[in-house]
Amino acid sequence: MIIIPIDGKITIEQALKKYKMKFSKHKVVDELRERQFFKKKSVTKREGIKKAIFVNKKRKEDLD
Repeated sequence: MIIIPIDGKITIEQALKKYKMKFSKHKVVDELRERQFFKKKSVTKREGIKKAIFVNKKRKEDLD
């Protein structure tokens, strides 16, 4: 649970901004979307390998 302490100095808008930042950093929504459907371990492993290959290609292009 995300808790934002509100002092007399902080306005509601600033507190909402802090809440949104903390909420996005925790990636709660992304995790909920990911858990909607079951994904086999082999599929997640395959996706991770594909992503690693893609990142390596991008890094190699940047060096050249």
